[in-house]
Amino acid sequence: MADEALFLLLHNEMVSGVYKSAEQGEVENGRCITKLENMGFRVGQGLIERFTKDTARFKDELDIMKFICKDFWTTVFKKQIDNLRTNHQGIYVLQDNKFRLLTQMSAGKQYLEHASKYLAFTCGLIRGGLSNLGIKSIVTAEVSSMPA
Repeated sequence: MADEALFLLLHNEMVSGVYKSAEQGEVENGRCITKLENMGFRVGQGLIERFTKDTARFKDELDIMKFICKDFWTTVFKKQIDNLRTNHQGIYVLQDNKFRLLTQMSAGKQYLEHASKYLAFTCGLIRGGLSNLGIKSIVTAEVSSMPA
């Protein structure tokens, strides 16, 4: 429980630190989100390397995505992904209905526009992990309503 609180605090301070140190033009051009995503990318690469050192090779992309949804997500966020969907053509949708990094924010619509800066690190985390497993990917996040 304490390590979860520390992770949440660290993540919030990291996001606010990047935005506080940025100039106005960087915020408007999305460079802050890029910085956060690059941080997550490096962390994701390292975590996947550590988590898969004693794991057998994966057969295909679907096995890799199942590993991300079950083992990787559980280790980082203390719960599995709620839903994994695919179109069997290389597009995967991971759904977490109670994403821990957003549950601290209000459930109101006024914070919906700020959700992207709190998801950038996680997008990079997944992209870095997939990259280290040999999958080039584009990871985007979408929030239709804030988790309660």
